[in-house]
Amino acid sequence: MKEKLKGKIALITGGGTGIGRAIALRLAEDGISLALCGRNASRLEAVKAEAQSLGADAWVLQGDLTDDNFLFSCIDQTAAHFGGLDILINNAGMALNCRLDDTQAEQFDRIMRLNVRAPYFLCRDALAWLKKSDWATVINIASVVGHKGYVQQSAYAASKHAVIGFTKSLANETYKDGIRVHVISPGGVYTDMVAISRPDLKPDGMIMPQDVAEIAAFLIENRGNAVIDEICVHRAGKEPFA
Repeated sequence: MKEKLKGKIALITGGGTGIGRAIALRLAEDGISLALCGRNASRLEAVKAEAQSLGADAWVLQGDLTDDNFLFSCIDQTAAHFGGLDILINNAGMALNCRLDDTQAEQFDRIMRLNVRAPYFLCRDALAWLKKSDWATVINIASVVGHKGYVQQSAYAASKHAVIGFTKSLANETYKDGIRVHVISPGGVYTDMVAISRPDLKPDGMIMPQDVAEIAAFLIENRGNAVIDEICVHRAGKEPFA
């Protein structure tokens, strides 16, 4: 356990499964208090129990981030429960495996609401609390698709390009306030979402959620004079800098 992080407060969206779950359990090892946000209450409760078994305080914030009533209450609920906020990890998201000419407006709107609008306004609402923290950190989970354009990934690519774009602006607007803003752009991580959007990919050789969790933990734990803005992560078996 990192004593310097014990009792720090983190809100993690999509905290019930995949990358969000892995990050939550990794931060629990450092004694960080966790607000676990997501739609599936039973999954969130399971992660809460695991985090508590590691000695961390954990709390479930169940709801749909595409619902404005829930979205705009998340930060205040977290701060009211724990007394503040130090770390915001925007991980919740959805993919869409569909050609552009087959994509429906409702599909596009939903992916943008969850992947872009939700983290954008969570960041906005968190700023007042983060400015009070001595360990203020934002980590937005983007994707390699935020740098590239893959076949049948146009809506997802648009959303992740947007996440990277607003993260850059946020970082420049807040660094003088001591808020560290990072973006992680993973390649193929074997999660339920990837299994659905890319059924051609198999788990062998894929990045695992725990790999991304270790990167997130490194960014949070290491608060020296060297700042990492973005980390792009590719599978070991994939060609570098491709």
